[in-house]
Amino acid sequence: MNEEQIEMLITQTINGAVLTIPAYLEDIKQNQETLKVENPQEFVYGMIMGMALGMSGALLSAQEEIPTAEEQMKVRDIIYKYIPEIREQIFS
Repeated sequence: MNEEQIEMLITQTINGAVLTIPAYLEDIKQNQETLKVENPQEFVYGMIMGMALGMSGALLSAQEEIPTAEEQMKVRDIIYKYIPEIREQIFS
């Protein structure tokens, strides 16, 4: 899988995760007594970032060769460029 394909999959993963933000926030609101989440927005932000980083790690692991530190940093950079968009969707 080349870098462009990896970026496309990461972008799709993040876009899909961003679409779930309203549902997660509503679920936390409805189940506050059970979940006891103090800051729902920060909690959802952590979930979305975890999804993006976890899926990216899985993509890298599925390649034939062990990913280099440089490849891992490139993937992280791709994800981090979406942070402003993710935060805007959650905190606005």
